[in-house]
Amino acid sequence: MDITAMAVRDAYRITPRRLPDRRGEFFEAVRREALEAVTGQPFVVRQVNYSVSRRHTLRGIHGTTLPPGQAKLVTCVSGAVLDVVVDLRAGSPTFGRFDVTRQDGESGISVYLADGLGHAFLALTDDVRMAYLCSEEYVPGTMVDIDALDPDLALPWPRGPEVIRSAKDAAAPRLADALHRLPTYEQCLAAYGRTPARDGGQR
Repeated sequence: MDITAMAVRDAYRITPRRLPDRRGEFFEAVRREALEAVTGQPFVVRQVNYSVSRRHTLRGIHGTTLPPGQAKLVTCVSGAVLDVVVDLRAGSPTFGRFDVTRQDGESGISVYLADGLGHAFLALTDDVRMAYLCSEEYVPGTMVDIDALDPDLALPWPRGPEVIRSAKDAAAPRLADALHRLPTYEQCLAAYGRTPARDGGQR
């Protein structure tokens, strides 16, 4: 598998090596040791989530406060999505920056997001099924929701029919109006086991 750094610091794209034969194909989605060697962060799965979405569904932007934080490994196992990572860490060198990955059930591509990063996706097909491997269990009151249509972020959603959103996501504030809720970069570095002096850049 190939693990590459994304434009958002501490986010990584994981592309598996696919092994096809006449039965179909097989691939390793991720190896924990390989992921931790690249990210420099432990990743122990404590909760697994699964979502099913119709075409034009827009979910996110979702993040968490620190503590408790929540790193994620996100994979599209059916259908196709435009998957977006946004840096929600106040004070981060890449604060407000985003990166985009097209995920689908054929490619096996996954995205890893460290604590403090936000996630959103747009379903490009019907029957989109997303799997989320999470480093922490859900704790009520710790979610950080940001408007995925925030014009200041200008996320590159394709034009088309009106998107389908939950009432909660549609009511989420813009990034500039949610600064008091965001985790700080210093908090996240502490969670990663790094200090500002040692944080010379993306691993």
